[in-house]
Amino acid sequence: MFAFVQEHWSDILSRGIEHAWLAGLPLLIGLLISLPMGWLARRAPWLRVVLVGGSSLLYTIPSLALFVLMPLVVKTSITAPINVIVAMTIYTIALLVRTVADALGAVSEETTQAAIAMGYTPLRRFFGVELPLAVPVISAGLRVAAVSNVAIVSVAALLGIRQLGFYLTDGYQTNYWAEVWTGVVACLVLALIFDVVIQLITTVLTPWQRGRAA
Repeated sequence: MFAFVQEHWSDILSRGIEHAWLAGLPLLIGLLISLPMGWLARRAPWLRVVLVGGSSLLYTIPSLALFVLMPLVVKTSITAPINVIVAMTIYTIALLVRTVADALGAVSEETTQAAIAMGYTPLRRFFGVELPLAVPVISAGLRVAAVSNVAIVSVAALLGIRQLGFYLTDGYQTNYWAEVWTGVVACLVLALIFDVVIQLITTVLTPWQRGRAA
């Protein structure tokens, strides 16, 4: 495996960057969409059933089937990266809507009532009180979604989309296990990088957690 990496390190790095883009951009878009959806699910019990239940069903769609269907929806070629980005955004939303709703629900009623008593509007209360306190729980959900995205994006290699999954499929077809292991380890490293970045951002956004730990 080390010999293969030495010979192909530039290609591995290039595919790693593309893999990170295909897995990371949907993570950001999915989070931005999930925040208002989770807030609505928290505010209205009947909406929670619709939004959380509906988003959970999306995750049951097989990834390869969704990748194949995307060109029909987005009106692009089957090898266009946008198909993967849209599909992975759907999967991210499916994972994060429940997480956001549960995270906001974990904010104590006393804290919410105190913010109301101080004159906070619902929007200001969400961004100034509820969302900051929900960050640790949302972060945990993001970490799960990030690892899931890195793994699922690999499947898109079967459609000829350039990323690290190529080494898994090509190595398996040629029975070249050094290439397969390179793909496995590269995906693992990428997932760990995502995890570390999310934890660092969470630490920056929750300074009170550092003070409590100290």
